[in-house]
Amino acid sequence: MNKEQAIEKLEDKTLPLEEVKTIFETFCDDMQVVGQVAMNLSLRTSVYEREKEKSPIMEELLIKLSEVEDMGSRWAVAKNPHTPVHILEKLAKDEVNLVRALVATNPNTPSHILQTLFSDEKIVRDGLSGNPNTPAKILKTLADDSDKMVRMRVAENPSAPIELLERLKNDTDENVTKAAEANLNKRREA
Repeated sequence: MNKEQAIEKLEDKTLPLEEVKTIFETFCDDMQVVGQVAMNLSLRTSVYEREKEKSPIMEELLIKLSEVEDMGSRWAVAKNPHTPVHILEKLAKDEVNLVRALVATNPNTPSHILQTLFSDEKIVRDGLSGNPNTPAKILKTLADDSDKMVRMRVAENPSAPIELLERLKNDTDENVTKAAEANLNKRREA
């Protein structure tokens, strides 16, 4: 199989992981193919089907991809919900702020790592607002952010404390208010 064939195969998110691994191992020095491997893994893990595709092969590939110089590959690993915690911990210190921001949004990132990211630059802190593992203390601070999108993600956060949602119902932005009301209603129905 040549490079073009490998890239074409990787466009199929249903390609067996064993085959993805073989392609990665064959073309591990080609950053274009490596980037496509990362993208393939990323496409497999939709927000709605987080447990789908979880396997030792997926984890092994994510660990190997976290070591490559290609920022796009580290980016894909940082946002993948199957990335092991020890890799997220390493990527939380990545030199690229977008990689750190995606670690902040990853639902697999534990709160102790999220707390360290709160002192990072704005793009990284903003990623914390929608993460259900973000500690309530941080969510309360983010609820006062000048950026309405940050406040809206806090209002949508399933872990936001009820009293915080009550406060966000009176936000100056209509979309933040609606998001807080929707979150509160969802919890009352549960």
